[in-house]
Amino acid sequence: MKNKFIFAILLTAWTLILSENIAFAQSSKSSVKKTTSIKPRTIVTTDGELDDVDSFIRLLLYSNEFNIEGLIISSSQWHYKGDGKGTKFTSEMEMTKNLYGERTELRWPGTDWITNLIDAYGKVYPNLKKHSDSYPTANHLKSLVSIGNIDFEGEMEKNTEGSDFIKKKLLDEDMTPLYLQVWGGTNTIARALKSIEDEYKNTAKWQEIYAKVCKKAIIYAILDQDATYKKYISVNWKDVKIYYNSKQFWSLAYFWKTAVPKELHSFLEGKFMGDKIINNHGALTKMYYSYGDGNPPAGEIDDIYSSMEKAKKNQWGSFGQYDFISEGDSPAFLHLVDVGLGNLENPQNGGWGGRLVQSKTTPNRWEDGDATADFNPYTQKLDLAYGQTRWLETLQNDFAARADWCIKDYKNANHEPTVKLITASKLTVSPNSTVKLSGIATDPDGNKLNYRWWQYEDVDTYGGKISIQNADNKNASFKMPNDIKKGETIHFILEVKDNGTPQLTRYQRVVVTGK
Repeated sequence: MKNKFIFAILLTAWTLILSENIAFAQSSKSSVKKTTSIKPRTIVTTDGELDDVDSFIRLLLYSNEFNIEGLIISSSQWHYKGDGKGTKFTSEMEMTKNLYGERTELRWPGTDWITNLIDAYGKVYPNLKKHSDSYPTANHLKSLVSIGNIDFEGEMEKNTEGSDFIKKKLLDEDMTPLYLQVWGGTNTIARALKSIEDEYKNTAKWQEIYAKVCKKAIIYAILDQDATYKKYISVNWKDVKIYYNSKQFWSLAYFWKTAVPKELHSFLEGKFMGDKIINNHGALTKMYYSYGDGNPPAGEIDDIYSSMEKAKKNQWGSFGQYDFISEGDSPAFLHLVDVGLGNLENPQNGGWGGRLVQSKTTPNRWEDGDATADFNPYTQKLDLAYGQTRWLETLQNDFAARADWCIKDYKNANHEPTVKLITASKLTVSPNSTVKLSGIATDPDGNKLNYRWWQYEDVDTYGGKISIQNADNKNASFKMPNDIKKGETIHFILEVKDNGTPQLTRYQRVVVTGK
């Protein structure tokens, strides 16, 4: 098995298997979506694996939802360039060492892939702009690309264009959170931090600089793909926040056939992926890697994907043409898409990027694990991946809509509804009280809207189930339980789905606290 995350599979596979009336204007059917709220800032670091390519394609289609401030090519235990001098390198990570031994380079896809994808994005950009005025130009995105520390796994000894770029952003005067997405190793981020430490550690400004960086930086990591977080960042920058996703991402990664209930497989199979996303949707999604597509992934030693012969039977399962392969890194940016679930306020709330809880022993760390195992209604068991899997149908339909935006005029495509609360988003209520839940939504395409209120029990600190009256109405109610303790919380989600094609969904959340 020669793919990133293999070690995690062996450790976690068994668990995955078991386991007012406010009035607001109706948007014009022909009006372009305008984004006025403050959007999250983010820098992406990537090693260019085939699933990074597929994640990057989806990211580009959502690039209107956040401010991309940097695109940095880095290395990982699975992918590195070598130094061009014939130097042999042995991985620090035991699984890679056993698989590959000493190598001068490893499965390196090059650096052109990212600009090639941005060029393809540029071809569909004029059409995307018909649907949102916030899409960045291809030239702007190209200006954000730089090369980080790519010679070997975990190399952080020298400054690079990419590490210097991250350093500059961490030290700028914009104190809004800066999300550092880790799709490969953390080494380029580690080098940026080491450079800051080297410059300021023995100066009078060190405490100020340290506090500034720790307040601003949020690392969203998909597994440890080198040792630099553990050995350097966690030791020398203990207060930098990290969101660590080691299990929930599997429903969007190579192992999806095990992680995702069979009832949802159709949203990742070739009929959906090929017809609704990959084919006949423009230059960008045509570059999306899928099983049996005849497009060998760059850098792979063993191509077990592009031919149907190998796709029908490999270590990940049996696949049909255009079946989904992997987007294991997508949760890192899906967390940043504001769909009304409040996960940006607190990752423990859960959202399109999964659900992470604050560590009891390391306050700057949010992670998945037993505490984020959501109840899987398909298996009737707690499931370590279901915090991500529960959104799969909605995510895939939304992806298909974005693919349509690449080729269709506004009037011929579907767009998400806008959902607002009439009820306050946070309530403190006494036991036995009747509580009204109320919201309102509009649809820019004039589609019919379906409302549903539901209790997100897995997030609640109150342990009981609530009966919601008129749950399929925008105005609902419930009775506060008499056994709720002061400070215990109940989370109610207002889910609004349109009847367009594909169906699109947005949300709001009400958190009720016992008084």
